Amino acid sequence: MKPFVLCETHAAPLVRDNIDTDLIVRIERIAQLRRGQFQPWAFETWRYLPDGSENPDFVLNQEPYRQTQIIMSGANFGCGSSREMAVWALEEFGIRCIVAESYGDIFFNNCLQNGLLPVTLDRETIHSLVQASLSGDKMSVDLRQCTITTAATGSIAFVVPEMQRQALLQGQDDIAQTLAMQDQIDAFQQRDRQSRPWVY
Repeated sequence: MKPFVLCETHAAPLVRDNIDTDLIVRIERIAQLRRGQFQPWAFETWRYLPDGSENPDFVLNQEPYRQTQIIMSGANFGCGSSREMAVWALEEFGIRCIVAESYGDIFFNNCLQNGLLPVTLDRETIHSLVQASLSGDKMSVDLRQCTITTAATGSIAFVVPEMQRQALLQGQDDIAQTLAMQDQIDAFQQRDRQSRPWVY
């Protein structure tokens, strides 16, 4: 997966609670598409009008947010069914970071496994960041320092568990992290084979 180190962009204010995975990508698309094909269908029900044209009122169809890499949202983002394709759709749309009050548990872990940084902040702080964005400020998310910075708010600290932080910085999912420890695994098996030969 792609490493996450630093992201700077105009963060999009999509501040609604309970944005579920079906709103991120409809279940009908999951049966039709493969990974790499979800970009046009992210937030489909909000992004397009019934005739298939763009909805001009949807924030991700507006400048300067069309090319954003950061979404700001409310509580319980990514709730609902545990479809990893919701994360794929966001990633393919270009999203690298979500700043929200809370997340669906499975969605949160799926983000970390796919190189998408889920930042958790309180509602008041998110409101301040939204106001900064609406005033034209860009947002910088630095995973090395675990800070979010805008001109209006200054630097705001966030917390990511250290193991997950290192995995994101290095672009390693669980499998890649395990393979990186192959020497230690081999050494353990060699010792264990000597002490418990009957297991082998």
